[in-house]
Amino acid sequence: MKVLVAVKRVVDHNVKVRVKADESGVDLTNAKMSVNPFCEIAIEEAVRLKEKGVASEIIAVSIGTSQSQEQLRSALALGADRAILVETDEKAYPLQVAKILKGVAEAEGAELILLGKQAIDDDNNQTGQMLAALMNVGQGTFASEVVVEGGAVKVTREIDGGLQTVNLPLPAVVTTDLRLNEPRFPKLPNIMAAKKKPLDTKTPADFGVDMTSKLTTLKVKAPAERSAGVKVASVDELIDKLKNEAKVI
Repeated sequence: MKVLVAVKRVVDHNVKVRVKADESGVDLTNAKMSVNPFCEIAIEEAVRLKEKGVASEIIAVSIGTSQSQEQLRSALALGADRAILVETDEKAYPLQVAKILKGVAEAEGAELILLGKQAIDDDNNQTGQMLAALMNVGQGTFASEVVVEGGAVKVTREIDGGLQTVNLPLPAVVTTDLRLNEPRFPKLPNIMAAKKKPLDTKTPADFGVDMTSKLTTLKVKAPAERSAGVKVASVDELIDKLKNEAKVI
């Protein structure tokens, strides 16, 4: 069984994001970039499936600039067998990403497509659902457990009311949640070996996808700074401030 794993290049989660002076977007100058944390979970799950003898090959795919090769090499170091970079300088929105992933999955004959449930930059949580709809296959979103048996995958989902288990025939799309696993750290020999693993380059046009944006960013602003708190001397003063200043009671 071939497993396709989507990998996105994002600002490292430890970096404090800065807005450009002209408010046109986020300033990425000298910012540390990493694999999206939810994508790391998807990679780890694919590797575990291969270690169990369920998956025969893991293909990592990323859509972005040539710099995304760095994140694909990280995926290869973590255990992916080969990688595909769909190179574009245009910003890729969820529907465009889903269309490209559909093309890659069909070209590769992937039976299981693993994605992070969302990316920590745009925070859209849309690509997995769109991909499943375009492919007309079952989807198991927000997965906290994945078990492949026979020609199906059983996914335990985290939902508002608790947990839900769905059984999906393959091929299927699964998006990973935080509690699915704990991603491993790549070992130095694997990092060195990753440099020799195959990494192919494609373009969106190869999959018939137009990257022209249908959206326009008007302005990006940093969140307003929180005002300093105040100390009150008594419960009566607290109630008075809540009632007359905050007006929440």
